Amino acid sequence: MIDKAVAGSSYVTCCIGVIFAFAFVYLVLRNYRKMLPHDKGREFAVNGALSAGKPRGAGVVFVPVFIVAALMFDSMSAEKFIYLFLLAVEMMTGYLDDSAKVSWGELKKGLLDLGVAAAAAVTYVVYNGSSLTMPILRLQIHMNPVLYVILAIVLIWISINVTNCADGVDGLSGTLTIVTLGSFMLLDTFLGAMQYQIILFIVCILAYQWYNAGPSLILMGDAGSRAMGFYIAIIAMKSGSPFMYIPLALVLILDGGLGLLKVSFIRYLKLKNFMANVKTPLHDNVRKFRGWSDTQTVYRFAIMQFMISLVAIYLAR
Repeated sequence: MIDKAVAGSSYVTCCIGVIFAFAFVYLVLRNYRKMLPHDKGREFAVNGALSAGKPRGAGVVFVPVFIVAALMFDSMSAEKFIYLFLLAVEMMTGYLDDSAKVSWGELKKGLLDLGVAAAAAVTYVVYNGSSLTMPILRLQIHMNPVLYVILAIVLIWISINVTNCADGVDGLSGTLTIVTLGSFMLLDTFLGAMQYQIILFIVCILAYQWYNAGPSLILMGDAGSRAMGFYIAIIAMKSGSPFMYIPLALVLILDGGLGLLKVSFIRYLKLKNFMANVKTPLHDNVRKFRGWSDTQTVYRFAIMQFMISLVAIYLAR
């Protein structure tokens, strides 16, 4: 249900906002995508060579369009404005890495993500407090604000990076992001003031997906995937039930997160045989060892997340 501020405004204006967001992303990508940096291919990814030469970094188009549409058509507050600013920062750091001749490296990107996560976590606590609910368990928790900030930083950092790691198959990360954001809308706890903004974000992703459907013409790059991960985490917190991020983004977590876990265990604990028989991200594992096509991977991962989300929302409500 649309929040009171939006419901009280013109429905025509709301529709115009949706049309504006989709059309602007669609037209810019259609006419100017060749101006974006081009992908060099991924040496160790399944079918990674197929992406070589394609424009990438489309997040630098659909994220700013979303921000402009939100400012023009959504009811704004200081808190929302801060999140939009941090979203732009996350997008820009991703794009600068996309366009760099030499990758920025994990440490630099990780520290930048940490800074953005810390700013967003503190902002949330200042405006919303540190209480949360666990709807499936029917619990309400009043958490120490410092502890909440720490856990929120972890949530945002993880969401940014697992969503980024899941970006490796045409249409996959965008589709899973849409399913996850739509699931939080269905959960409908305290998201009234954010629902129209979520719609605008989904619409901007859909306009990008028009060109990313396999075989893709353009890739979102870190500029898009990292921004999407950040936004998912913000919506999870604004729902009042941040732990629902686990079931509602479970496929993203498993697809991108197992790769992070594997690298960490091998690099820092020296367990060279850890998950030796599993190729990560999982979308590479199922394509290489299960013989799934790119289209099958996107559909099946989306179906799994949709089923998990439906069960989680039913139990929560």
